[in-house]
Amino acid sequence: MSSLITDFLRQTGGTAVIDGGLATELERHGADLNDPLWSAKCLFSSPHLIRQVHLDYLENGADIIITASYQATIQGFKAKGYSDEESETLLRKSVEIACEAREVYYKRCAECCSADGADGKILKHRPILVAASVGSYGAYLADGSEYSGDYGDAITMETLKDFHRRRVQILADSGADLLAFETVPNKLEAKAYAQLLEEEDIKIPAWFSFNSKDGVNVVSGDSLMECGSIAESCNKVVAVGINCTPPRFIHDLIVMLKKVTTKPIVIYPNSGETYDADLKEWVQNTGVTDEDFISYVNKWCELGASLVGGCCRTTPTTVRKIYKALSSS
Repeated sequence: MSSLITDFLRQTGGTAVIDGGLATELERHGADLNDPLWSAKCLFSSPHLIRQVHLDYLENGADIIITASYQATIQGFKAKGYSDEESETLLRKSVEIACEAREVYYKRCAECCSADGADGKILKHRPILVAASVGSYGAYLADGSEYSGDYGDAITMETLKDFHRRRVQILADSGADLLAFETVPNKLEAKAYAQLLEEEDIKIPAWFSFNSKDGVNVVSGDSLMECGSIAESCNKVVAVGINCTPPRFIHDLIVMLKKVTTKPIVIYPNSGETYDADLKEWVQNTGVTDEDFISYVNKWCELGASLVGGCCRTTPTTVRKIYKALSSS
């Protein structure tokens, strides 16, 4: 299982580019995401936009595209009036759309004569992975608790496993190459994921990426090193890292992770902007520029990161710059 990412990295020359923000790009294309389902709403309202955003990232150098299933849960779809069966179909659809985008991209590569296509698109036939996104229980609550990790005492390991079980089974069987457990806010959920992967005998590998707001711990205050150790000890986990965290914190977090894991390190920070969970919007001008973001990338790779991309508020332009930075290093 661990060979998927190691073989992939061997083919990509040691480092690979992950895509960037999905929801903010969907909004840029005209989607209205003011909804508890957030980007997952587009799975039934405008799947063509999701496909277009995946394609935009591939044409700007992404080697890994992450599906629009972060906030897609059976429970969330049912709250919208969908049946169990319809909800499961929407989960599968998130992977189908990403796989379609990859096929369209490969077709464009075959039709184009040079690696830099017309209008500057990167059209280079290369291995591309589809990662099925699994957001935390807090993401489903849509109350900002994935940024605090505070689920209250009533939520136990069993609650979390029951919540995620069917969704993880469906995404694992839907044609994705791996599962991306993203923005994992606390130790309890990391343990629940690790146990689920083993108990359900999930056939595809996974990565765990945690988020931090202080550069020391995960957002709940749990130790990042303890969380990283949970990922390290699970055979189904093939990479571990950080997402949706300001770039300025990444250096120290990589150093900490390297103390507890030998697995490839995956890093995809946000643009550094602050999200106001009450207003449900990003606070203007609190982030770093693309140039500043990119200035960090080679340093992260020197420290040991091998899969690098962007999270909220990063764009295809950011990803192209990451691609160029990694190509020239």
